[in-house]
Amino acid sequence: MKNGVILITYPDSLGRNLGDLSKVVSQYVPKAITGIHILPFFPSSGDRGFAPMTYREIDPTFGDWSDMKKLAENYDLMFDYMINHISTSSENFQDFVEKGDDSQYKDLFIDFDKFWGSTPTEEQIGKIYKRKPMAPIRSITFSDGTKRNIWFTFGDDQVDLNLETEEGLAFLDENLRFLAEHGAAMIRLDAFAYTTKVKDTDCFFVEPKVWEILKRCADVLEPYHVGILPEIHEHFSIQQKLARNGYPVYDFALPMLVLHALYFHDASYLANWYEICPRNQFTTLDTHDGIGVVDVRGLLPDEEIEATKEHLFTYGANVKRIYNTAKYNNLDIYQINCTYYSALGENDKAYLFARALQFFSPGTPQVYYVGMLAGRNDIQLLENSKEGRNINRHYYTLEEIEEEVKRPVVQQLIALMELRSTHSAFNGEFSQQILDKQHLILSWKTESESIELRVDFQTYEFEIVEHS
Repeated sequence: MKNGVILITYPDSLGRNLGDLSKVVSQYVPKAITGIHILPFFPSSGDRGFAPMTYREIDPTFGDWSDMKKLAENYDLMFDYMINHISTSSENFQDFVEKGDDSQYKDLFIDFDKFWGSTPTEEQIGKIYKRKPMAPIRSITFSDGTKRNIWFTFGDDQVDLNLETEEGLAFLDENLRFLAEHGAAMIRLDAFAYTTKVKDTDCFFVEPKVWEILKRCADVLEPYHVGILPEIHEHFSIQQKLARNGYPVYDFALPMLVLHALYFHDASYLANWYEICPRNQFTTLDTHDGIGVVDVRGLLPDEEIEATKEHLFTYGANVKRIYNTAKYNNLDIYQINCTYYSALGENDKAYLFARALQFFSPGTPQVYYVGMLAGRNDIQLLENSKEGRNINRHYYTLEEIEEEVKRPVVQQLIALMELRSTHSAFNGEFSQQILDKQHLILSWKTESESIELRVDFQTYEFEIVEHS
């Protein structure tokens, strides 16, 4: 993908569908973005698209493949592939439930008890890296009345896929090829670290199995010149390991590091990350999920992480601890549900400062659609749905967007995005100069030109200086 700003959006969040999305980006940010990560647009049974029933279709409420083709003519597109699971409403799983071992899809799924060869011990189950405080299984009743424990890592309608079988690998290959043939410039492998089910391990990013899966994906897509972006929320050392093996990664540590630096006027930990972070990465401050916490462990001391969380809850706008509990469908410990603008107290100066930092950080920046419009926490959507992450998933109408882009903070942000997407110095080398814990200079330089960002973490003042 081009080295410019990538917009992250659902297919129905900037307007009602892909047609509206095309109009919005061409009208308001034609020079500000070079790519779009369109979050799952397939028919889905839940989790805002992350429980896909098929990859062969676009949900008709969003449009069709001709709409996607139109977007691909002007922007590099990133698609999601949920490599770990598929919907229980899919034809594949429904056929399995109906026919059992006579189903052509039986080897797509994982019988939990057969996997272990017997009933697993508490110790074996306890080792598994989980997303919920229970064994990753669901008892499924088949049409003949029999019951089996099937592997479910995530929601009750997201059944895990078996990448240890020929059928599972063929399913992977076919879907990757289809997406590559239908407009993808890069495919994001959602939850890929959960695919490595190996007995007596934590079944999470198990080596060397994880490298075999990633290589297979890369090899399948190589003839199409389509890249992969493995998605993982965990210790930053895993991102570094992925990068050392030649894969692009996410910088999910940056959001909390920037918040800490702004809250406490101390860039020391952020500057340290700039020294060691991968260069082939995609930076974020916000995504469709919450603000990552587990990603920054080891980069911030535990007491500083806790202080940052406490400050967010007291300083952030309309954010409460309860929004990050089981009451709001959040059993994860690794994220805080809040828009980035609200996390900064809806302070325009602080928000633009944070975005300037992101755009000058090593890597290619991604901007979530709510963040692009300096969006506030959507309490009404959260309360209506009882889904904590919906606080940061507002549905913008075309009329709302027309008004939001008039705000000075949004106009200034779009200008910063245009600079990041068009200035050729960002194709050069990154360096930083640490003046003291409150003052940094971030620079990008080629043989013929350079651009630098001078920042003051005490006042949130920043200056951009260009040289040619």
